[in-house]
Amino acid sequence: MKSRILFSAVTLLAVSAQVLFAAPKTRTLSSPDGTLTVTVEISESVTYSLASHGHTLILPSPLSMTLADGRILGRDGLGGVRFRTSTERDSTDTPFYRQSRIEESYNSLTLNFPKAGYSIEFRAYDAGMAYRFVTSLKDSITIMGEEAVFRFDKDYQAYIPYSANTENPFQTSFESQYTITPVSGFDRDRLSITPLLVAIDDGAKVLVTESDLESYPGMFIGSEGGNTMHGVFAGRPETYVDGYRCQERIVRNSDTLAVTAGSRTFPWRIVSITSDDTELPVNDMVWLLGSPCRIDDISWIRPGHSAWEWWNDWGFTGVDFKAGINTETYKYMIDFAAANGLEYVVVDEGWSPRTGGDIMKAIPGFDVEEVARYGRSKGVGVILWAVAYVLDDKLEEACSTYSAMGIAGFKVDFMDRDDQEVVEMNYRILEAAARYHMVIDLHGMYKPTGLNRTWPNLLNYEGVWGLEQMKWSDEDMLTYDVTMPYIRMAAGPIDYTQGALRNAQPKNFAPIYSDPMSQGTRAHQVALYVIFDSPLTMLCDSPTAYVREQETTEFITAIPTVYDETRVLAGEIGRYIITQRRSGDRWYIGGITGTEARTLTFTPDLPEGSYTFRIFRDGVNAASRGEDYRIETLVWTAGQELSIEAAPGGGFAIIIDRK
Repeated sequence: MKSRILFSAVTLLAVSAQVLFAAPKTRTLSSPDGTLTVTVEISESVTYSLASHGHTLILPSPLSMTLADGRILGRDGLGGVRFRTSTERDSTDTPFYRQSRIEESYNSLTLNFPKAGYSIEFRAYDAGMAYRFVTSLKDSITIMGEEAVFRFDKDYQAYIPYSANTENPFQTSFESQYTITPVSGFDRDRLSITPLLVAIDDGAKVLVTESDLESYPGMFIGSEGGNTMHGVFAGRPETYVDGYRCQERIVRNSDTLAVTAGSRTFPWRIVSITSDDTELPVNDMVWLLGSPCRIDDISWIRPGHSAWEWWNDWGFTGVDFKAGINTETYKYMIDFAAANGLEYVVVDEGWSPRTGGDIMKAIPGFDVEEVARYGRSKGVGVILWAVAYVLDDKLEEACSTYSAMGIAGFKVDFMDRDDQEVVEMNYRILEAAARYHMVIDLHGMYKPTGLNRTWPNLLNYEGVWGLEQMKWSDEDMLTYDVTMPYIRMAAGPIDYTQGALRNAQPKNFAPIYSDPMSQGTRAHQVALYVIFDSPLTMLCDSPTAYVREQETTEFITAIPTVYDETRVLAGEIGRYIITQRRSGDRWYIGGITGTEARTLTFTPDLPEGSYTFRIFRDGVNAASRGEDYRIETLVWTAGQELSIEAAPGGGFAIIIDRK
């Protein structure tokens, strides 16, 4: 359901068209609350600048797009520009999201260059600005380059998630920690993935990212030196397929960014601004700027929790079968899921032969059809893991065959790129899966770009330095956990795969691939189910471990995966975060801290009345034994402040019912 009202400077519908010859070469666009101002100037090229509360944060920065025939959009045809302004108020349902409905409000300015066949649209929201190119050219066009510049007025601190691949940064899993450095310290020999955060002197934060990425390469960020950054885009690649997992690898990237339709909209370039850290994890600009839903009926799409075996390395104990990729193991997992109200079981890597590249084959001992049948009989959906290119090779056959068996969807992995070919492949997979009523979880995937709005059968994305890293890395996960929600999660949901039951403080932690643990406390892991946006979320540990730890399991599964409301009550990037959510008539609050112990003090934002709080929190010995926790119940009255002691790497989760 969507309601739309257009306002105007004259009546309530503002559309003005003026020719450049009779108007200044500069136009300004303000946010609805008047705090942000976008200034667009047309001279030899088009530039934009951005001010917040009168302070210009981004100095005039050029934007353009170069075609193979030599035309440069943003520089050609400027003399015949026409301007159009409008104001929009929108109310939009947001299924499978952090809130059930969003009120959208923005002012827009469109520069139309009719003789040159393109326009540039700017939007100003209270939370930031965005712009995009729109073309109305015949036939197809070839894009050779795009100029997207972010020229800051000072040398601010930046949180830079460099691509982990230093040889070819475009071939990456988009799983990166953050390097904190002045903008001038940006390594000019490396590229950053997005979102990228810049911290302004007065506590404000600027987040640079994009939305509505379709048939076009994603945006990396590079440095021009000094205080200036710019977008960098992967050219169409020459590739080969390796012999082990049948992953597609890049030989080289060409100079051509995209070959695409001449008449289309291009991705939005987003610069969001928040005055307080707590506004970042709930910034909705990426979702709002995604293309509207392309599925007519979404009633079949089901978010939820999933049992999962890969992280715990099929680490079952106390069972009468040999755990592994076999029918008995997954029937046990389905029984566990059904007994605990989990909606799904993921069958991860190994069920189909790793070599040969044929998703229609299964290994001996694993009966796909029987596992699907058994799942249906228990009301549990089965999701099959797949290498993206292997699935795409037989996409129609795979969707048709496995959906007929009752398979619920695919966990699609190892894209590890965001060039035009991979972006188009993701759309193909989502469209085909939707036709067969199958859900998708994208791993080895670039950040969210509003694709979950366009195709809501996309329940989750990876593109995050998630808990799997603890199988092989001893780097600081705790600081990442209280940094990433303010940056990466602002773009959309994350498949972090939380839920570890072996929990260790850093001094006791060791990466063990086959018997992994988490850094921090048990309560920290439980709190992540509240804090992280994950419409499809994993229980990463062994089902037999969850059976032994039933009290923890019941608390986790009582926390939903989609919500009617979300807000961050308190937090500071890199130190702590406290998030409150509502689903129906029940509320949930989760809080975590980084490497330091902390008293987490906050006031729950609830209607007047009396409530029962059931709190999962650090035990008194959690600072030395991460698995120590306690559950307590208290009666709380609206308006009262609450303080909870958190151990280093600790946290809490609260389930709230009105008395």
